[in-house]
Amino acid sequence: MELKIQKWGNSAAIRLPVELLRQLGLSDGDLLEVEETSHRLVLKPVASKPKYSLEELLARCDPEAPEPEDLAGWQEMAPVGREE
Repeated sequence: MELKIQKWGNSAAIRLPVELLRQLGLSDGDLLEVEETSHRLVLKPVASKPKYSLEELLARCDPEAPEPEDLAGWQEMAPVGREE
């Protein structure tokens, strides 16, 4: 597959076809790592951080754990901005 390098602002860019992105399981916004070895460029997807739902995060919490001292009383604190 040939891709053309094109000017993009003060930089240069290549466009990746949608079919290639689909085959690799990539989409807009994904990060790629670039490795240059022996006059070759190798693009590798950067492992993305897992995305958790609120339920998954709460399931990891210990309901019996004591409240951290630095958070004690936060519910009784007066607003400092426009939180209300």
